[in-house]
Amino acid sequence: QVPLVESGGGSVQTGGSLRLTCDTSRYSQSSNYIGWFRQAPGKAREWVAISSTGGGRTHVVGSVQGRFTISRDSAKDTLYLQMTNLQPEDTAMYYCGFGRSFSVLSEDWNFPGQGTQVTVSS
Repeated sequence: QVPLVESGGGSVQTGGSLRLTCDTSRYSQSSNYIGWFRQAPGKAREWVAISSTGGGRTHVVGSVQGRFTISRDSAKDTLYLQMTNLQPEDTAMYYCGFGRSFSVLSEDWNFPGQGTQVTVSS
């Protein structure tokens, strides 16, 4: 059974919006941070948005600031990434992950899901 499921990806045109969802209800390991990373073909996985599992501040990478918002529904064990004004450079596989300490390096995170594809056409 997959411990984490990402969904909500799809194909949109430039300027469109999508909301990604990460169902973490079957993920049993404790962590201090939860977030979204993405990986475009031929590129390294990069961080997009990070949130503390204990509440508090969220962080988004500069290239998506003002366009993407990370949020959590603790009651539903669900993480969201609301994406607006999507651009072709946002095209990537998006992954939900967990980290023990705050880090923007993907090697410090655990990604138990298979990701969800976002494709933005011009």
